[in-house]
Amino acid sequence: MSDDGGLWLLLAGPVGATALYWTLYRYYRNTDKSHGFERETKVDAKPVTGSDEKVDEITGTQRSRVEGDNVSAYRERVQRIRDG
Repeated sequence: MSDDGGLWLLLAGPVGATALYWTLYRYYRNTDKSHGFERETKVDAKPVTGSDEKVDEITGTQRSRVEGDNVSAYRERVQRIRDG
């Protein structure tokens, strides 16, 4: 094998590995397709509505939860906003 003919084969490994790494990085990271929430989303601020009503007070360590909480009922807590 001649000296100049084998050089491309020797360089094909690192060049191929770099190209594969870059391709996989771009594919899985999607850095050019990511959504910039702070730049691309308009949020209209509205006054806070509701009331501040004290429900219960827990003192000591006898009860660790507030009676009637809805922590596990996430479907009731978080509701979809329907258009229309």
